[in-house]
Amino acid sequence: MADLLGLLSNYVLITALIGWGSAQVLKTVIAAITTGKFDWGRMVGDGGMPSCHSACVCALALAVSRKLGFASPEFGIAFILAVIVINDAMGVRRAAGEHAKVLNKMIEKEQKTDFDYFADEEDPKELKEFLGHTPLEVLCGALLGIIVAMIVPVF
Repeated sequence: MADLLGLLSNYVLITALIGWGSAQVLKTVIAAITTGKFDWGRMVGDGGMPSCHSACVCALALAVSRKLGFASPEFGIAFILAVIVINDAMGVRRAAGEHAKVLNKMIEKEQKTDFDYFADEEDPKELKEFLGHTPLEVLCGALLGIIVAMIVPVF
């Protein structure tokens, strides 16, 4: 029980989770507005505006700095983690999403022709296209995380 209370009173963890959660809610609302339909899958899905990963790690890093200071080793770790996560979101995961779009189009086109590369398979699974983020999505996520960390009082 004491461990659970300790977890629930962890300012850094709570702030990072609020950053992630607020970005997921915003992403879902923005997707509903832009597409005209509400999709619960966006609440847990990757990609989209704003970047939840960026919001989470930026809230985490700033929360650590507010609790322990910029000179703390913990802030250094959180900062490097944030850089890696943000770079991954804009680089590797975004490229993988772009590759998935191309492959999905190729599979769709192939299924409309006589050539049947996937004859041995029942139905090839559609690859996830929403994986990474544009620089604007990452920037908005990072700003959201910073705002969340500044709003949540240090405890």
